[in-house]
Amino acid sequence: MSPCKRSVWPWRTWAPANPSHTRTATAANWATEPAGRPSRCPTLVTVATQRRYPCCQQTSMAAGKKRQTRRKRMMRAKRKDEESPLAMALQILVPFLLAGFGTVSAGMVLDVVQHWEAFKYITEIFILVPALLGLKGNLEMTLASRLSTAVNVGKMDSPIEKWNLIIGNLALKQVQATVVGFLAAVAAVVLGWIPEGKFQMSHAVLLCSSSVATAFIASLLQGIIMVGVIVGSKKTGINPDNVATPIAASFGDLITLAILAWISQGLYNCLDSHPYVSSVVCAFFLCLTPVWIVISSKHPASRTLLYSGWEPVITAMLISSIGGLILDKTVSDPNLAGIVVYTPVINGIGGNLVAIQSSRISTHLHFHSLPGEVPDEAKGCYYPCRTFCGTGANHRSAQVLLLLVIPGHLIFLYTIDLMKSGHTTLTHIFMAVYLAAALLQVFLLLCIADCMVHSMWRNGKDPDSFSIPYLTALGDLLGTGLLALSFHFLWVIGDQDGDVGD
Repeated sequence: MSPCKRSVWPWRTWAPANPSHTRTATAANWATEPAGRPSRCPTLVTVATQRRYPCCQQTSMAAGKKRQTRRKRMMRAKRKDEESPLAMALQILVPFLLAGFGTVSAGMVLDVVQHWEAFKYITEIFILVPALLGLKGNLEMTLASRLSTAVNVGKMDSPIEKWNLIIGNLALKQVQATVVGFLAAVAAVVLGWIPEGKFQMSHAVLLCSSSVATAFIASLLQGIIMVGVIVGSKKTGINPDNVATPIAASFGDLITLAILAWISQGLYNCLDSHPYVSSVVCAFFLCLTPVWIVISSKHPASRTLLYSGWEPVITAMLISSIGGLILDKTVSDPNLAGIVVYTPVINGIGGNLVAIQSSRISTHLHFHSLPGEVPDEAKGCYYPCRTFCGTGANHRSAQVLLLLVIPGHLIFLYTIDLMKSGHTTLTHIFMAVYLAAALLQVFLLLCIADCMVHSMWRNGKDPDSFSIPYLTALGDLLGTGLLALSFHFLWVIGDQDGDVGD
């Protein structure tokens, strides 16, 4: 019996060497079948069968595309697992330095604008600073991580699917930015004024307008930049997990802080002559929210996050606001005022490094595990050696990221000093205490990231959407808290430097 005559399944294609087999198989197998789809299909579908029954040809082509996609994913996973520490460091280094210089610029801007009238008379704006700068972790880095994973697993190979994914995620990000900006202003009012018993409606409306407008404009600009980076990384063959999240933060802090300062000062100048301007600005951006909701709800992935993705971004905003309260109280102390220029630097660098690690672990889990299941090495009680000791891809990335902390911060400290900013002399004691705080911050964040990402994956949550907001907010809180303790310690011991708090 010819293999052509076996009747089981229509999903494989076979072109016989002898053309007569095709004719024989067609006549023998399908002579009595109706014109529609055959009730009995051969294991090896012949060329003639595909011509007579297009459904078999379409099914065969679809199976071929699936096999090709699986092969591509396996090749990507193999390349990612074989990535050497040197190649990883070289890919991370340039975006890391760009992000660091962006945070340095943001610190220098904050050092200047703290003397503006809006910041002097409405000091609660300082509470907004970590929360709004944290939007890059809540939104931009989360977007970068989601799109990087989509690139690595092949979800952006189709142009139509790629642009649907991009547009849906950008619209979702605008909704989240508007809501988080408004809630950050409410948190600033509660944390700043209620405990002291002082409340002024015009200042509260100014805070809301400044926060919502800054969050909306900065998020839109950074989202467009982020999409360009990820699409460019895909075309050039660079792993977007290594470059997307640092570049997302490279100019994010500077853009956000500049927009916040400009809008706050402008609205403050209008308080006496045109008091209604703040209300109009706030209402305008809030009225755009339904438009972005409609756009984001048209894509399944963004529609899911539109309903379930609020917990991490709102919680992260509250954590960052606590860091902002620490900054507000620290700036109010004349002995610790020099902390302002270094706060965006230590917070930004810690958040950038832990976002890279979180994105890489998430991509690794998407490649090698099903949701709800974690690798054997991630099971059991957590201990720090599990993060840094080993030869796996995630162990190597944690080692590389931790080694970048000290040289990176040294470069940024000397850059601040050369620019005559910071009001603090770089003594050996100051640099030792500062670098110890920065190293401890990143060490703790990498340990938390390893534990948190695997825990979320075990519980069926996508780490790309849930982990980075928490981690960057914790980076803001740890960075601001450790920096405040460092400056207080330096002031107590004197540091042989009279301008530590100048």
